[in-house]
Amino acid sequence: MNDITVNGKSVSVPDGHSVCIMNGEVLVDGRRYTENESLKQINITIEGGCESLQVDHCDRVEVKGDVRGSLNTGGSVTVHGNVGNDVDAGGSVTCGNVSGNVDAKGSVTCGNISGDVDVGGSVFHT
Repeated sequence: MNDITVNGKSVSVPDGHSVCIMNGEVLVDGRRYTENESLKQINITIEGGCESLQVDHCDRVEVKGDVRGSLNTGGSVTVHGNVGNDVDAGGSVTCGNVSGNVDAKGSVTCGNISGDVDVGGSVFHT
């Protein structure tokens, strides 16, 4: 959690959120911030597998099964199984085998990857 003070007004912003100050307004993740707005972390847990998943903004996604299609998240992702197609994550990735490509801004820990790997951190093979 980070505190930013603009013209005496304090804004608490969780890690991973972007802040922009334009024309005297504070924007958090592209939206105008108001004092009553709650900026909580968004964590998603899926009990079991899913066909595919696309989330434009989150801090963490956990899938307790396989993802049969593609997985596209704005944050870190943990899959307690395999991914049947591509993985695109705004954070780190932990999963089993990936049948497609992996694109992550953080580190990747996974089994076999059939496609290309583009990461901002390290790659660990399990």
